[in-house]
Amino acid sequence: MRKITAGLFISLDGVVEAPDQWHFPYFNDEMGAAVGAMLGTADTVLFGRKTYDSFAGAWPEREAAGGEDAGFAKTLGDARKIVASSRKLEFTWRNSEQLEGDLVDAVTALKNEPGGDIALSGSISVVRQLLAAGLLDELHLLVHPLAVRKGMRLFDEGEASVPLRLISSEAFQTGVLHLVYAPAEPKGDGTYDDAKGNLPQTDE
Repeated sequence: MRKITAGLFISLDGVVEAPDQWHFPYFNDEMGAAVGAMLGTADTVLFGRKTYDSFAGAWPEREAAGGEDAGFAKTLGDARKIVASSRKLEFTWRNSEQLEGDLVDAVTALKNEPGGDIALSGSISVVRQLLAAGLLDELHLLVHPLAVRKGMRLFDEGEASVPLRLISSEAFQTGVLHLVYAPAEPKGDGTYDDAKGNLPQTDE
């Protein structure tokens, strides 16, 4: 079964919207390596329509320009790119196609196909749905030391909690934390009486 990994730039207050407006001052070689590892090793990239439009509007031109990011742009261009959208799309970026049918059903089938890893970048609505369906294997959060204070947050209000377990953590020189989570089983109900035995003990 193929592994699905999502990567997101996120602020301390949970904002994931429009990272191009706040995350670039924190982008260094450590973050570049982390992003490259997430996207560069996947042979398939899954997008929501808005994120795809952003990528398609920039990376083909960067590949053609032949600058220092042209190698990464070619890697993205060569990858199979699948876009989840409720409306019919037309593509000019090579190796792009539209996800057909229900998102969860289609991604479940995609995950069971032969092939390498599947990556997501951005695409918040897709990440939320795959987390809720238990289809996301790893969630990479690049947590910036900044409170943006406006914009869409990763987790909106809802009835069901989303339990996760920490796989790894790394602190970059910029203060960004690279946190990698995987789905976890709910811990069940707990009370203060259950927790108070873990409080520090003091001498009377």
